[in-house]
Amino acid sequence: MTPLQQRWFAQLQEHRAIAVIRATDWQLGVKMAATAIAGGLRLIEITWNSNEASRIIATLREKFPNSTIGTGTILTPVDLQEAIASGATFAFSPHSDRDLLKIAHQRDVPMVLGAMTPSEIYQAWRWGSDGVKVFPIKAVGGSSFIQCLQSPLAQIPLIPTGGVTLTNAHDLIQAGAIAVGLSSDLFPQEMVTAGSWLELTQRIRQHHPSQW
Repeated sequence: MTPLQQRWFAQLQEHRAIAVIRATDWQLGVKMAATAIAGGLRLIEITWNSNEASRIIATLREKFPNSTIGTGTILTPVDLQEAIASGATFAFSPHSDRDLLKIAHQRDVPMVLGAMTPSEIYQAWRWGSDGVKVFPIKAVGGSSFIQCLQSPLAQIPLIPTGGVTLTNAHDLIQAGAIAVGLSSDLFPQEMVTAGSWLELTQRIRQHHPSQW
């Protein structure tokens, strides 16, 4: 295990949850991230297909220096280079691309490749992925799938996303995941539309990983 991975995995084990934010407006993205941070989450992923994602990342790096701000939905090397230039300190992709690892590791940035099947997961890990994003977890059985992977692939830190909720996240951690990515369930659309930021903060606090 590399020093980069040791630092990254220590963060994942400490915080357990990554707030995955996809926003159609950059100011809304900043507000969502601020709400997640107020709720006690410290790992914030801004998807690269958000509106002005680079602006959101740069703003959050300045406003919340004690939080770890990264990016996700990275598809190409150009995406990754631009995201790192904007200040992203970790990156996730929904697929496996070895070139992304090379670019990220040259800049000392953790890069988590996406995979689904045991073969894909093992290949991503063998290439040097900093953990593996198991995506979409809801399509392959949720926590039962993570549990089934423990015997053959227990050495690989798994980070399930895509269907993770505040209520099933605990089960995924108990099944063996090192951390989870929380996305749409973290910010129900009706609450965001209503601007229920205080209620959203309280909801996140009530389901904080420290309670899992």
